[in-house]
Parts: sequence; structure tokens; C-alpha cells
Amino acid sequence: MKHGNQKTQNIRPPIPPFTAETAKLKVQAAEDAWNTRNPELVATAYTENSQWRNRSDFISGRAEIEKFLARKWYLELDYKLKKHLWTFSETKIAVKFEYEWRNHNNNWFRSYGNELWEFAENGLMMRRYASINDMKIKPEERTISLCSSS
Repeated sequence: MKHGNQKTQNIRPPIPPFTAETAKLKVQAAEDAWNTRNPELVATAYTENSQWRNRSDFISGRAEIEKFLARKWYLELDYKLKKHLWTFSETKIAVKFEYEWRNHNNNWFRSYGNELWEFAENGLMMRRYASINDMKIKPEERTISLCSSS
């Protein structure tokens, strides 16, 4: 049995137009969700036809996003992310981020990047463009806590 009407179920607050406060809340919500490393949960923040560019991957639609994230977190073990609001407008948010992870050979990396986000009026993300660079680090150089986020 579904609860609430369909329109209400498709709203993902905060919704545009963004203020400094609501843009920060949106960034924190994204950080919290991505740190769960749950592809199904994370994918619900995007429109059904959301368009992504992630490094050299071009991804279209929520189903492809979910598959991409499952693959990503299979390869990027002990992933931990920190996002920071860079700037915003009424319907767009730009963030800078860093995350740390290790591969299956126990090599650690810190990845840095920028994301440009565009939102539909219901607060779901329509577009995400990410540019990311990886840097190999020693385990003792890690700076992002591995505390779990739920």
C-alpha cells in the first residue's frame, strides 16, 4: 500500500529556489547519502531521466546511476566522502569534494573533485557533472575519518 500521493512522494527537500541555508542542507544530505554506499538509496535523489558525466562516463537515468554506483563501491572499498558547498543559484549547486578509498590490493587513494548539480522543481537532481582526480596516498596520510554515516 502506498502512502501519500504520487506528487508528494516525488519531492526531495530542500527544493529550489535555494538559499545559502537550503543549499548547505542539500550538500550535507548528499554527503550523508553517498557515505551509506547504498546505490539504491543514493539513486532515489535523481530524476528518472537524470544525466551524469562522471569522469569519462556518461550515464543516463536512475537505473544506470544505480548500476554505476554499485560498480563504484565494489571497486572503492572503505569509501568515505566529504562535500563542501562552493556556490549556488536558484536551481543549481556547485560543490567541491574529497574522498578516500582503497582498492582490492589495499592501495589507498584520495580523490578530489568538483560537481555541478541542476535540480528539478521537486528537488530531485536532473544533471550531475563531476570532474575527479585521484592521488595515491599512504594509509597514515588519510585524513577523512572512517566512522560510519547512517
